[in-house]
Amino acid sequence: MNAKKMIDFHPKFFDAMKSYSRDKFAADVMAGIIVGIVAIPLAIAFGIASGVGPAEGLMTAVIAGVLISMFGGSKVQIGGPTGAFIVIIYGVIQQFGLGGLAIATIMAGIILVVMGLCRLGTIIKFMPYPIIIGFTGGIAITIFSTQINDLFGLGLTDVPANFIDKWILYIKSMGNIDWWSAGMGILSVVLIASTPKFSKKVPGSLLAIVVMTIAAYLLKEFGGVTSIKTIGDLYTLPEGLPTPTVPSLPEGETLFATIQNLAPVAFTIAMLGAIESLLSAMVADGVIGDRHNSNTELIGQGIANIAVPFFGGIPATGAIARTMANINNGGKTPVAGIVHTLVLLLVLLFLGGLVKLIPMPCLAGVLVMVSYNMSGWRTILSMCKSSVSGTSVLFVTLLLTVFFDLTLAIEVGLVMAIMLFMKRAMESAHISVIRDEMEVHHDGEKDEILTIPANTEVFEIEGPFFFGIANKFDELTRNTDAMPIRVVRMRKVTFIDATGLHNLEIFINASQKEGRVVILSGVHDNVAKSLKKAGIVNLVGEQNVCSDIHNALQRAAEVGAVVSQQV
Repeated sequence: MNAKKMIDFHPKFFDAMKSYSRDKFAADVMAGIIVGIVAIPLAIAFGIASGVGPAEGLMTAVIAGVLISMFGGSKVQIGGPTGAFIVIIYGVIQQFGLGGLAIATIMAGIILVVMGLCRLGTIIKFMPYPIIIGFTGGIAITIFSTQINDLFGLGLTDVPANFIDKWILYIKSMGNIDWWSAGMGILSVVLIASTPKFSKKVPGSLLAIVVMTIAAYLLKEFGGVTSIKTIGDLYTLPEGLPTPTVPSLPEGETLFATIQNLAPVAFTIAMLGAIESLLSAMVADGVIGDRHNSNTELIGQGIANIAVPFFGGIPATGAIARTMANINNGGKTPVAGIVHTLVLLLVLLFLGGLVKLIPMPCLAGVLVMVSYNMSGWRTILSMCKSSVSGTSVLFVTLLLTVFFDLTLAIEVGLVMAIMLFMKRAMESAHISVIRDEMEVHHDGEKDEILTIPANTEVFEIEGPFFFGIANKFDELTRNTDAMPIRVVRMRKVTFIDATGLHNLEIFINASQKEGRVVILSGVHDNVAKSLKKAGIVNLVGEQNVCSDIHNALQRAAEVGAVVSQQV
């Protein structure tokens, strides 16, 4: 097969350039400028909350944004740092340092590229919805809890990473609230929440930052209020673009040991990036009536995450809010995403002096609103009224995300979802033993009553024949007073696994040793292929594999007649 056909990599940027026009360019430039303005406070806030800094957040949005737009599989996807990564990034920096974070991000990028090359894009989209809602809600709670220090100006310098210890410290420190900072943080939240009521065009987060930055400056210069911390008080912004550097290994660690230690984290970053970017692309498809290429999108995300660590950046993915802002403001092609990165680059190069004046309580207010919008509390309430199993998976994932970590939450959530799925599959599957007469149902036609020949029994399997049902089948056949002729009706078996094949083989061998004949009825094509590969068709004989129950019972009658003559 041609290698180009095997690799599903077709960036939307190059497809868009084939039919690009002046009108599209004008629409993309306008949308890109607006999205760039929207992204400024988010990139800064996500960078600071992750434990790096504002420049790193902006640089991530620039590098990842342009690469995701150029090499991604969606026309309108906007890439950059997102709130979902804050918890993971902060934890990695605490344990492995900035060098460890850079290596984990590169590893995650490689995993994403490999997933795209292996065409796993469509599979990732089938992540159980309760898990997605659970870890998103858990991340929202964790982000909110990390902002209390700056929101209320508590002045804490060594906040524990553990959720419970963190809140114990917050409660003990509530007597140290700086009311100027608290007022500014709360007013920021109110302003962001109320902005959509009087303006759909101006992003509330940007308006809050402009208003509160001016207010903080005036309070300091003319009111003598110096307790409100700003970005410039805590971080040093670089002049010009950072020089690309090769990430360094954690002190005292070899490359192999570092890769071993960071593999679980890298996998979590890759999975989270894949899920968030593909969900964002799917939402965008529904709005613009297009269809993204999920495998290309994964490769584009991987390329971006391989590149950003060399510029001090953090993990990035597709951002739903910024992507929707792009669509709502007329973005047509990936050029809009590239324009948005140019806006961020100009901010990084020329507006660093103004960025330093942004008050930290205001950024905390921005992230409080981000966590509120991420929480999905309405969806959680709705799910609580429906499926008990889905709700249990949701809350286990949420609680593990909050109290332990996202890696464990996703692992346990997936195992629970799989176990509950198997339980439902086993409950829906049914095996029955029929003798004398059986009722055959026809779609749209009158049901038919068939007479089962003498010395014949029919085992009817309904549902997938996997290990849970296979063991039930084995128990049933052992406890049945066996007839000389045994028909296994498989018309409703759409799938059979290795355990099912093994148990069916044991059943046939045991029956044949006792002189009994086994006939298979209504085997689906895909199941028939599995039976042939396992040698079961040869074991029972081609003549004993029948297309439907009528032929199977006719074959049973013929075998019964031969047995009677022999007796």
